[in-house]
Amino acid sequence: MHSVQFVSETSSDGVRERDFTVGEVPGVLWSPVHGSGRAPLVLMGHGGGRDSKAPAMTGRAQRLVTGCGFHVAAIDAPGHGSRPRTAHDEQEIAAMQRAMAAGEPVGPIVVRYNAHLAERAVPEWRATLDALQQLPEIGTGGPVGYLGLNMGTAIGVPLAAAEPRITAAVFGLHWPDALAGTARQITIPVEFDLQWDDEHIDRAAGLALFDAFASKEKTLHANAGAHKELPRFEADSAVHFFARHLRPAA
Repeated sequence: MHSVQFVSETSSDGVRERDFTVGEVPGVLWSPVHGSGRAPLVLMGHGGGRDSKAPAMTGRAQRLVTGCGFHVAAIDAPGHGSRPRTAHDEQEIAAMQRAMAAGEPVGPIVVRYNAHLAERAVPEWRATLDALQQLPEIGTGGPVGYLGLNMGTAIGVPLAAAEPRITAAVFGLHWPDALAGTARQITIPVEFDLQWDDEHIDRAAGLALFDAFASKEKTLHANAGAHKELPRFEADSAVHFFARHLRPAA
């Protein structure tokens, strides 16, 4: 089993940021500067074409660290960030670019490609979680959450279905085509984001994925706006969601 290898560290505004690798997979771990004892861990999956240190990722991580005292970890998905692309990656990216240039629906290509990436990324995430839980400030007994939208949902749904250590998750902004069957295996609390005027994912499709989760506690957050107009206050809602489900009972 690989261990976490830290390669750099910075601190700012009460948040300690450490870049790491697990095997050949790069990632980042955000933690409280003055944390004492163990704290819950939230895994974050980034969107397509982004990486683990995209501004939205950093912003959400900082909220979770400063608002809850949690640790937050993200890794670069296959073919993203500093990770090399395969010939298959290049082929699918080119297909998406052609569809967008021609004004054709890109959804079927995104669904297909994200399902392929999930097959590669889920084992990497599980190995990363194994390695992070070796750290004394995280440990093996604490709760684990998952937060990921767009491609982060495409990877996070099969990850949550396969990984019993994940006990609460925030998903959203994805088609049900390749995920609904797996979502029916998920019973943990779920918060789900949907954009009512999404130009790529129609309402019926977004609602179908939300409906597929077998969770007894699941909450739909539907906001007016296009695909990339998710309100920033949903990041704060995610913080409250994880505080409710990951903090030990007083």
